[in-house]
Amino acid sequence: MATLPALRPADATSVRRRPRRIPALLLVLGPGLMVMLADTDAGSIATAAQSGASWGYRLLLLELVLVPVLYLVMELTVRLGIATGKGHAELIREQFGARWAYLSVGTLLVCAVGALVTEFAGIAGIGRLFGLSPVATVVPAAIALVALVVTGGYRRVEVVGITLGLFELAFVVAAVLVRPDPHAFASGVVAAQPLGNPSYIALIAANVGAVVMPWMVFYQQGAVVEKGLGPRDLRHARLDTALGAVATQVVMAAVLIAAAATMHGRHAPQLRTVGDISTALSPALGGSVARVVLALGVGGAALLASIVVSIAFAWAVAEAVGHPRSLDLGVRRAPLFYGLFAASVAGGAALVLTSSSLVRLSVEVEVVNALLLPLVLGFLAALAFRVLPHQFALNRRRRAALAATVGGVVAIGLLWVGLALGL
Repeated sequence: MATLPALRPADATSVRRRPRRIPALLLVLGPGLMVMLADTDAGSIATAAQSGASWGYRLLLLELVLVPVLYLVMELTVRLGIATGKGHAELIREQFGARWAYLSVGTLLVCAVGALVTEFAGIAGIGRLFGLSPVATVVPAAIALVALVVTGGYRRVEVVGITLGLFELAFVVAAVLVRPDPHAFASGVVAAQPLGNPSYIALIAANVGAVVMPWMVFYQQGAVVEKGLGPRDLRHARLDTALGAVATQVVMAAVLIAAAATMHGRHAPQLRTVGDISTALSPALGGSVARVVLALGVGGAALLASIVVSIAFAWAVAEAVGHPRSLDLGVRRAPLFYGLFAASVAGGAALVLTSSSLVRLSVEVEVVNALLLPLVLGFLAALAFRVLPHQFALNRRRRAALAATVGGVVAIGLLWVGLALGL
């Protein structure tokens, strides 16, 4: 049995070089907000829009129910990072061996490829709204992202990332501007759930896959370690995670509301591109406003998610093989990490030039995420039960909630597969 990692001394761990006059919360704030805002990426936005367009407000309650689910999972990554000072893949390798670490990284690779394709497809779709070719938008975006990470350092990357993510709040403004009909809203929220419909179950699975993505676990635990958070930062780190969980689901709910109010029941719109979503929103928002909302919301989300997904993958691989990985080390000291990051961005940008349907691809990617989540959550739960010291260990209620979360995700994935195969 592997040796359990030693808990960091509480008086020796904190945010690196903590300035005395800056409130502790502002110093700790970042990993949770960044990964949660990245969660509402181009694929998630497309999934929420398709949910509202196809089924009105029926899936709105699911978006709200997923807030505590998201918090429960991601708060556990904070505990693991703070208690052990190690990233997710590194911890799996230490506790279960290299083969299991490679399996976890392989799972992450599948999710990361799909995510990066949808992010750059979203960026290309925004360009088309303004008459720009995919090459004219995707290539400069990829170059800018690589330049930011290679030359930035952790703090700058985090500040830029959160700033990009805040543009997603444009969707909240859009949800207000479309003026949803109160009667339709109320009746839609409490309408019967068509659980025997395979397409409805697929969207449930897609929304679950959109709210808890495998790369989020790797990123947030790695960011907690990268930022140097310690035991005395736990309370503020949990608040950071809670704020992020609420923010991302508010954005998802806003997209669903805007889509339901403008698209549902109107000739069953087929959403194939960002342009289709913009066209559907135009009657209520106006063409120019719809384009601006999509440009700000999808553009900011896609750029942020591209950063987070690529960093998460590069961190995970470097951890699994025991190589240095840090945004503060520089290319010469961590060549594998930076090489993997650049390759991820370049690969996603190259693949997207052959993509034809952002919305269809996005929903499929989120369903794949839902099917792979049991493995990711299984590792997370096993690590929590095995390595967390007493003061960080989960109590009975939280263990029960975690077990219910894992069981629910597995059940949704199996149900969708069964319906898709006609079983």
